[in-house]
Amino acid sequence: MLALAGIFQALSLVRDLAREGDCDAEAMEASLASVFKLESDSAAEVFGGYSGVRRGLRVLIEQVDGDGERDLPMFHMLIGVLKLERSLARNQAATRRLGDDLAGMQRQLQHFAVGHATIIARLADIYATNLSALKPRITVVGNPLYLQQPAQTQRVRALLLAAVRAAALWHQLGGRRWNLLFRPQREVMIARGMLTGVALRG
Repeated sequence: MLALAGIFQALSLVRDLAREGDCDAEAMEASLASVFKLESDSAAEVFGGYSGVRRGLRVLIEQVDGDGERDLPMFHMLIGVLKLERSLARNQAATRRLGDDLAGMQRQLQHFAVGHATIIARLADIYATNLSALKPRITVVGNPLYLQQPAQTQRVRALLLAAVRAAALWHQLGGRRWNLLFRPQREVMIARGMLTGVALRG
């Protein structure tokens, strides 16, 4: 559930960047940091604790519960990311290159915060190099005024990489697309419980 919330969080941040030109900096930092945590002992550790995906849990509940209006472009991105992660998993060469590229960034992380423009630019480049050639290509719907700005494009690609990383974790832990199609209320119930736990922890 935390991994699924991680996907929703990253994609909701992409949506905000595309439509409004800005997003929640704290949530973005948690999402980007998860990209580098490939050997963690738990899903919570990947996101820096439950609070790291607080926003993702909220968005998951809003979008899956069905009480409100679903954001269809974001759901299209969600399905695209889940398929893209499977394409990556089947491509051993691309998976190996991606891992090597992320490992090569460890020195940069000693000098720059994960939300620094230098780190974001490199993550965007890694996404473009390793994932853009795979199918499907993720379509981001938004205001061209924002999407045509190089800095915004880099943030979007970096967050899409974070979404793919969360999707890989979700699949690794047993998540499947049919869970969202046939058991949405179960997912929402668990997410509500987790969100309550985050609130109680302060």
